[in-house]
Amino acid sequence: MKIETASGTALRATCSRDDLAAALALVARALSSRGAVQVLSGILLQAEEGRLTLAATDMEISMRTSIAGEVSGNASVVVPGRLLTDLVRLLPDESVTLTHEEGDGILAIASGSHSSRLNVFSAEDFPRLPPLDIPLQQIEAPALLETIDKVGRAASRDESRPVLTGVLVRFEDDKLIMAATDSYRLAVKETELTTAAPELDAIIPARALQELVRLAAGAEHVELGVHENYVIFSAGAAWLTSRRIDGQFPNYKQLLPETFEAEITIKREALLEVVRRAGVMAQRNAPLRLRFAEGELTISAQTQDVGEATESLPIDFAGEEIEIGFNPDFLRDGLEATASETIQLKLINRLRPGLITSPDESFWYLIMPIRLAG
Repeated sequence: MKIETASGTALRATCSRDDLAAALALVARALSSRGAVQVLSGILLQAEEGRLTLAATDMEISMRTSIAGEVSGNASVVVPGRLLTDLVRLLPDESVTLTHEEGDGILAIASGSHSSRLNVFSAEDFPRLPPLDIPLQQIEAPALLETIDKVGRAASRDESRPVLTGVLVRFEDDKLIMAATDSYRLAVKETELTTAAPELDAIIPARALQELVRLAAGAEHVELGVHENYVIFSAGAAWLTSRRIDGQFPNYKQLLPETFEAEITIKREALLEVVRRAGVMAQRNAPLRLRFAEGELTISAQTQDVGEATESLPIDFAGEEIEIGFNPDFLRDGLEATASETIQLKLINRLRPGLITSPDESFWYLIMPIRLAG
């Protein structure tokens, strides 16, 4: 697939160095890190309606934006992305001029006393990107981005199971529901919306949603649309498109246990601080040990040839003692994802998953235990 390029002979753009540097830094986040297809390491430059449009893609996500300037011609060109990004931010003058004569394989750059020439790729070889002139619906940006932040950290990084590298994004009535799991933990968040929800039920790569958080930081609204197998987000003058992941997402409702043997309410920040400190001693895959006894939670970690740590917190707990082990990073992530002053820890036994829940936020974080020796 190819991108539609206008027939023309030249591209000339004079614009602010800082505006160009910011736009390049934004779209460069979608550059491919794999060298198999050389053109995917490039940024497409196009003149469109008196603005300079920039785009990059790694075939999974794409980033696009445009900046104002004195722009003429209708040629398109693909320039080595990281090289141009690094160069522009170092240019000596506040203004920069880019010039490309179609067919000569060069982009000329001028800024103050500086001039350089970069070898370029043909725009004919750049992939076709999803269209942007599609129906879009507004979503409240803070609600969307907060939900991504809480849930996205539980997605898998193992590309051998593509479905688990994504986040289930579903709108139901006036609610946004997101879920992610790497098979060792599960995060689920339901968020009430004050505006009508768009129609979407898709698995979106966690990486795409993390880029959306950066892209839309500080925005009041994000616009969302769907085109074939793509989900398209817009924030200000920037656009992010992402492929949907094919497959069946695990039924997260069935993964959440219905009953527990112990439910402990505890101050989140106090517990998080202890987990962070003890976690320093949990190296080389060593677990954190949590021992729940009457009136006290003891958290400890030990790594051979490194050291050990133990710390206790007062809790409202009575009943049979429970000792359970968790991955320290996963436990910390779950605690950091909640915003409530107090949380609930729900346990069944040392071999069954534990649940961190924040009823005030409609947030659930299920974490598998680590079998403890001894």
